[in-house]
Amino acid sequence: MATPMSADRLLKALRDEHLTVVEVGNWRTHNRNHKGPWGPVHGVMIHHTVTSGTANSVSICYDGYPTLPGPLCHGVIDKSGRVHLVGNGRANHAGLGDDDVLRAVIDERDLPPDNEANTDGNRAFYGFECINLGDGKDPWPAAQLEAIEKAAAALCRVHGWSQRSVIGHLEWQPGKVDPRGFSMSSMRARIGERLGTTQPPEEEDMTPEQARQLKELHEQRRIAPWTYQGQIDRDAWSILNSTWAKVDALEPVELTDAQIAAIADKLAAHPVLAEKIAEQVAAKLAARLAQ
Repeated sequence: MATPMSADRLLKALRDEHLTVVEVGNWRTHNRNHKGPWGPVHGVMIHHTVTSGTANSVSICYDGYPTLPGPLCHGVIDKSGRVHLVGNGRANHAGLGDDDVLRAVIDERDLPPDNEANTDGNRAFYGFECINLGDGKDPWPAAQLEAIEKAAAALCRVHGWSQRSVIGHLEWQPGKVDPRGFSMSSMRARIGERLGTTQPPEEEDMTPEQARQLKELHEQRRIAPWTYQGQIDRDAWSILNSTWAKVDALEPVELTDAQIAAIADKLAAHPVLAEKIAEQVAAKLAARLAQ
């Protein structure tokens, strides 16, 4: 839970992340606050516009449609990586979504399936519309993906959120498919790396096939070396990291059977990694006993 940023704070946060920001019209006071509450905010939502052309897309997101008035987001991220600010306050971007998803975002835990539309998302999420046709063919330039990563990370820094507070529209509202063309899991991994809130597995622990995929994606998509599809499940890593922190602090560790099974399944597929973790646990335990 967080109080929404002021216009000045939002602008500074984005620029501090080294983004090029374009201020559009009266964006500082352009909102739908008269139609409902704005805040507390809990996360950042990513969309694609289903439009082409920067001027056209920004205009639509600022003005909206006769049946859906603008702003339709807070910022529009174009293909060159510029962020066009079009609103500050409540915006028509998230609509109704799943209350279970919102609770998971607040708790920064695994997202459940979005199978309900019973909760006001316009109140709770910042929104970025990213210019793309959403047909699975329109490319996502590296500069645009990097800007999405930076913009989301900028807001997370201000509010003290991790990458788990960033979701796609498709994870919030049943029937939505945006953003289409990259996975939110890979984007969250990039954001987590930028924020320093995730720990990647060692490259030496990868299989030859994983290493090949890594090299190919790193060269073609210029993404962080360990954020590719098929790499060890990020949820299992999150559970491990959380568990390790509790062990290190001598706090009680309470894992569900499902969480234990998730860890076991993932480590079974990565025996070298499992062995390394076992060695680290043994070393830590020995150090504790020696105190």
